[in-house]
Parts: sequence; C-alpha cells; structure tokens
Amino acid sequence: MMNNNERGFRSAMNDFNSVRMQASMQEILARLTGKSNELLSYEEVAQKLKLNVRAERGVFDIPVNSIVGSVGRYSDFNRSFLPLMSNQQERERWARVKAAIDDPSGIGWPPIDVYKVGEVYFVLDGNHRVSVARQEGFTKIQANVIEVKTDVPLTPDIQPDDLIVKAEYADFLAQTDIKSLRPDADLSLSAPGQYKHILEHIQVHRYFMGLDFQHDISYPEAITHWYDNVYLSILFPLRERGLLRWFPGRTETDLYLWISEHRAALESELGWSVRPEVAMVELAVQENHQAEVDVNETGQWRINKLVDRYTDRLFQDILLPLSGEPESWQAFQQAVLVARHESANLHGIHIVTDHNPKYPKAGTTSRDGPAELLAIQNNFSHRCAQAGIPGSLAIEKGEVPDLICQRALLTDLVVLNIAHPPAPGLSSLGSGLRSIIWRSARPILTVPGKVSPMDRALVAYDGSTKSKEAVFIAAYLAERWKTALTVLTLSDDPSSSIQDYPRDYFGLHDIQAEYIIRSGSDETFLNVMKEREINLVVMGGYSGSAWQEIIIGSAVNFMLRSAECPLLICR
Repeated sequence: MMNNNERGFRSAMNDFNSVRMQASMQEILARLTGKSNELLSYEEVAQKLKLNVRAERGVFDIPVNSIVGSVGRYSDFNRSFLPLMSNQQERERWARVKAAIDDPSGIGWPPIDVYKVGEVYFVLDGNHRVSVARQEGFTKIQANVIEVKTDVPLTPDIQPDDLIVKAEYADFLAQTDIKSLRPDADLSLSAPGQYKHILEHIQVHRYFMGLDFQHDISYPEAITHWYDNVYLSILFPLRERGLLRWFPGRTETDLYLWISEHRAALESELGWSVRPEVAMVELAVQENHQAEVDVNETGQWRINKLVDRYTDRLFQDILLPLSGEPESWQAFQQAVLVARHESANLHGIHIVTDHNPKYPKAGTTSRDGPAELLAIQNNFSHRCAQAGIPGSLAIEKGEVPDLICQRALLTDLVVLNIAHPPAPGLSSLGSGLRSIIWRSARPILTVPGKVSPMDRALVAYDGSTKSKEAVFIAAYLAERWKTALTVLTLSDDPSSSIQDYPRDYFGLHDIQAEYIIRSGSDETFLNVMKEREINLVVMGGYSGSAWQEIIIGSAVNFMLRSAECPLLICR
C-alpha cells in the first residue's frame, strides 16, 4: 500500500506530462504569433549590457511573473517556466519538487537564488521551484536577491530581440555618461540602429555651441546643454498634450527622433518654420486614424491653446492660401493685420491642382518653374518684406481642400479669400470652401473684400458647443486686441437664459460686452451688424447635418454669401 509521499510523487509525475503538453502548445503558438517564448540567458544579457557590479540584498518575496531568465538553464524551460526536457531524470526531479509542497503557499522550500536586473529576475538556483510555483499559480516566491547594477531599464515584457536595443543603449550610456550628468534622463529607444542619430544630434549641437559661445565646448557640456535645451524643449509640449498616446509601444525618445526628422523634412519641403508639437500632430494624423479623430474633435484646438491664450499668443502661425488672382491678395492684407497683432509668421501656400496639365510638378519653390509661379512667389516675398512680416510661400500640387486642411495642422489660423461662397440648396455640398470649413481642425478667417480693422465684433451665440468656441476666441480678442464685443442670439423668448454662458465667461475675464436677444431669421444678423457698425463676425462652424443644411439652410453659408466683413469661423 502506497503512503502519502508515494501518492504525491506519482500524482506529480502525471502533472509533469500535462505541463509538457502545455509547453508544446505554447511553442506552436509562439511560432504562429512570432513572439518569442524563450527564457533569457543571463550570460548574454550581462555581456550585452556590460553588467558587473553586484550587491547582496537579502531574502525577499519577489513576483513570480517578473522572473524572465536563468543562469545556465535558460534552454531547459520556456518563458512560462514550463519544462522543455522530457527525459526520466528531469521528470523525477520536477515531480519531487512538486510533491514537496506541504501547503498552497509553498512553505518548506528553501529560498531560490536570483539576480535582479532592473525590474526583472534571473534564476541562479531554483529553476524547478519556479516552474512548479508558476503552475500552482503562486504570485510570489521567496528568493535570496543579488542585485546587478544597470542604468538600462529592463521590464518583465522584454523579448530576446529587445536585447539588441538594450545593448546599444548600454553603449550609448557608456559613451555619453548622461546618467551621471542627468540621473533622471531616460533615452530608451524601441528600435535598433537609432542611437547613432542621437549622437549625431549631440555632435551638431556641440559644433553650433562652439560658434555661439566662441570657445571649445567639452563633450559633457554639449550633452547637458543638448539635453536641457533641445531634447526637453521638444519633449515637454508632447508630455503636456499627451501625444504619446497615439504611438503605443513607443518611447519618448522615439518621438523625439521622429519629430526631429519629420520637422526637418517639412521645413525643407515647405520653407516654413515648424514648431515641434505641430509637426508631431501632423505626423500622428498621417499614421493614426484615432489621432485624426481626436484632432478634429470640437474643442480640441481650444484645449491645446489654453496655455497660449493666457501666456503667449493664440495665432503664432497663419496659413494663407493664395490663388494668384488679384482678389486673393485682399486676404493677404487681412492676414498681415492679424500677423502684426500677433507677431505671427505668415505661411503662404499656392496649390497647383492635380488635373492641371500645365504644371506636371510642383515643389517648395518656383525658381526653376513656370514664370507664373515665380511671379506669385516674388510678389509674396516682396509684400512680406514691405509689411515687415516674416513669411514664406510654398508651392504644392494636389487637391485644394485636402492640402489646405493638411497644412492647417501646422498653423493656428487659416485666412481665406471668399471667391465662391457656398450657394443655397443642394449645390452647396459641392463647394470647396464649405469642404475646408467642415474639415479644418483650425479656425478660419474668411475675407470677402476690403481689409477690416476687426475692432468691433459680433459674437453669434446659439448655445452650441461650437458657439462656445467662438466665445473663447472673442474673449481673447477683447483682452489682447481691445475688440468691442456684441453678443447676438436669435430667440423668440427675450427673457431666455441662453446667454448665461457668455455672460459668465466674459464676466470672469472682466470683459464688457453688449448682449442682444432678438427674434427673426438670419437677416437679423445683417441688421444688427449695420446698427452696431460691426466689422468682424465670430461664430461657430457647421453644426447640423448636410440634410438640415439643404432643407432649412445654414447660418454659416448665409453669412459667407451676405456679410461684407470677415468671418472668424471656429471649430
């Protein structure tokens, strides 16, 4: 008759067969998914990361799931610590460890020995105990911990291929000593072969520092200056706006390199100065559909500009599409007025359509192109110089609404000449101007004729989310430009509380405004504008469906057709 120990051993032997089957299934799954299921070799990790400083830390309970490798026996178990060997000796050893469990907590086992590297552990002694503990569902196991010092972060999700990048990071840290210079710095990358670009950035920065400071710059001085004044200046706005969420699995240093490269490409292509954060947004929209949805959400522009609204300027960069026709230069003059108020850069764009056979190609300059393009560019440069406004004109080929909306992401305001306002009825759906207003993620200033001083504004408020965006911009104009405000709401109830929001918002900012509630149609806007000598209308964009726009009309389209002053249409 078998005693309890014999029964436990036989049961454990049967369990071994089961875990070997699991190991085989996991191996097949790993091949199908392409995700490694191998334990990491401590020897390989130590060599690649140049690990050599060790310290005894004592006995602790450590997370079982954070054990990712082994010293010497990494080929005997998989990543889940399921045994890969099926000989009799291995079966019996595993079964003896399994049978030795006296209770569910594993009391009676001696502590295993592990190396701790970053947030992960490598088994020095006790691989079978870890294997059994994983199968029994233990979350902790007692271990004698020897910590191995490293500045390279290792986490439990590390894969064997990640060691290439980790090794490159270790070399980079050794070469730059940045962890001594800036202990909180984390310059981890997710792809191999990229640290050479970081080193190039530092070398270029060192060269220009020497020119600026007129003396030789030491390597440590160049590294700290680059990190403090270049790297962090790009990272801070990305962190504030949470742009990393659009790039899952990537690091901040990945984004730094991508932004630097994308920004340089844009500036070379367009001839514009491009801010890092807007280059990142433009790149994200190209690569990530959710980024496009987020950027176009009503109110997102206001959220992103909230700090600038109080500490800097709302409109630092202005996009000005120019057709080259005489009337399009009226929009130039209006854009100059805004640029002077805002100390802004003026980014002109002339678009050659894809279906125009006259210009098979278009680039950022027209020095080698047709005379018409050269004339437009020279005219733009001459006018900017006369006005004392920094500006440059890009010439691109594509569809007008598409390119305007794409390039708007690099700026804060689009200034458009109204050559063809949307017609009433069904034909409005084919309007290029309507398409731009619908799709643009930035406010649009439409210019119907002569230049306006924009010092007497009518705020069209109907309680919608987009009209609240109009209140945000109107408050800024009142504070910074000293623009007088009149708030108009169309309502049959003169005692309506619908204007409580603008009253409260303007009151919070100590802004005086006139509040008018009147019944009537869209014609009422024109009557009030005439009465108050209004020279700017601030209003929300399209808020209804295309069907409503066709059947009952659109206030935006009516004003585009009827108003003789600029409209500032908010997202």
